Amino acid sequence: MDSVATMLRRARDAYERRAWADALGLLRAADEVTALGTDDLERMFWSAGMLDRDPDIVAAAERLVKAHSDAGRDDRAAYWACFHGSRLLALGEHGRATAWLQRAQRLVESFGRECSTQGYLALLAAQKDLRAGSDETSAAHARQALAIGERCRDIDLVAFARCVLGRALIRQGRVEEGIASLDEAMLPVIGGELSPVVTGLVYCNLIAECRQVYALDRSREWTDALSAWCGAQPQLVQFNGACMLHRAEIMEMNGNWPEAIAESRRAASSPVAKAARDNTIGGAAYQEAEIHRLRGEFAAAEEMYRNASRLGLEPQPGMALLRLMQGRTEQAAATLRRVLATTEAPLSRARLLPAMIEIAIAAGAIEEACNACRELEATASRFATEILGAIASQARGEIEMHDGSAAAALGHFRAALAIWQRAGAPYLEARLRVLAGQACRMLVDEDGAGLEFDAARSIFVELGAAPDLDRLNALARPITPSAHGLTRREIEVLTHITTGKTNRTIAVELGLSEKTVDRHVSNIFDKLAVNSRAAATAYAFQHGLL
Repeated sequence: MDSVATMLRRARDAYERRAWADALGLLRAADEVTALGTDDLERMFWSAGMLDRDPDIVAAAERLVKAHSDAGRDDRAAYWACFHGSRLLALGEHGRATAWLQRAQRLVESFGRECSTQGYLALLAAQKDLRAGSDETSAAHARQALAIGERCRDIDLVAFARCVLGRALIRQGRVEEGIASLDEAMLPVIGGELSPVVTGLVYCNLIAECRQVYALDRSREWTDALSAWCGAQPQLVQFNGACMLHRAEIMEMNGNWPEAIAESRRAASSPVAKAARDNTIGGAAYQEAEIHRLRGEFAAAEEMYRNASRLGLEPQPGMALLRLMQGRTEQAAATLRRVLATTEAPLSRARLLPAMIEIAIAAGAIEEACNACRELEATASRFATEILGAIASQARGEIEMHDGSAAAALGHFRAALAIWQRAGAPYLEARLRVLAGQACRMLVDEDGAGLEFDAARSIFVELGAAPDLDRLNALARPITPSAHGLTRREIEVLTHITTGKTNRTIAVELGLSEKTVDRHVSNIFDKLAVNSRAAATAYAFQHGLL
């Protein structure tokens, strides 16, 4: 049997190689023979953290607090009491967490001089403020933590404080300044200067914030770096699931849909994702549902959206868009109204508003669509990122096209299209080309429409986007005055559509159920090969149906 000295030597070597499971196993074995010193207890803590082993994390932290306290090192005891409390917060054990954080505060006061733990306590306050939407207060606490970290020369604290500060600045609309702070937080990460867990936390926080503001280039760049970091640690558990989910989202954006589904399933099956508190598995279910929806696999999409919901994730706007594709427009609109009513953060609302605009236009709720578009434009102006600008431009184009301003709409579509092409998002590019083609058709430019439709078709075929391809093929068919095949009742409904009435209002005026009107509207769209009320209105006037 190995001696304790041999086990510790091997454990320290495994730790340096980032073989976390080997290191933890050897440290535990040595500890059974003779109690570990504080340096090896710290190695045990970080190894357990990288393996997401909560019992070992908690036990090591409590022993570190006691050992340093017994040795009269109140600053180090405070440090580990703070880390212990923050871990308990992550586990949802708020009572115990508060007790340990209060103990950390008392130890800091007992120490009597400035120490890094004061900065970590300020950082916890900054994160709490960030969750509550108090962005300015969060930034102030983060700056306090940053200053303490710099004076105490605690590189972990400095990097994490810059990360939280960057997030707070972005939420205030100071995007360029916030991104710069996030980038600076990454410098010691790249240099391998941070402790293992803090390295992973900085990676994940930075990528999440870049996704919030659609900073796609940085999301791709840092996700690749996180993937490499995780890949260099075969025994890593913590952070691996989140890394896979980030990769799946980027794969979907890039049009690699089969690979995105495979990566989502890997994320969902990772050991840490199976922990009850982890939301990776819910995000993976939603990600898979999105691709099933876009491929027209509606039953599979429905199942995965429901899985995401059972796991505590709001499956919107995807599920509402599924309802729209199924012809259940009013249900889709009602769902998004409900979610928007309880969503306050501007960037979270910006994720929902494009779907609300599309659904509201389809439902004939034009004023609601216009209001949503104005809000989206205001958010894009406040946060001033290129992708948000493209999303707002597309929305404005859809409103203009509904109002019959095809030339203005086409300008907005062209501006957004250039941005999505640069971003490498083929599906979104193809959707815009369809809209541009419809605008060309409204301007009686069938050649222009044909070019846009052909370009979109090749993308949809390559991706396997069956519903969009079916709709496009119907749109691209030559239209003739006698080809509509509308019944008398459908023409009556179409007449009301051209006046801007909602399905609910039409139902009341015609003495029909709203469900019956929904079905008539769906039939009208199919027969006229259009996908919006504006296009149906234009067709009606162009072909003398009224």
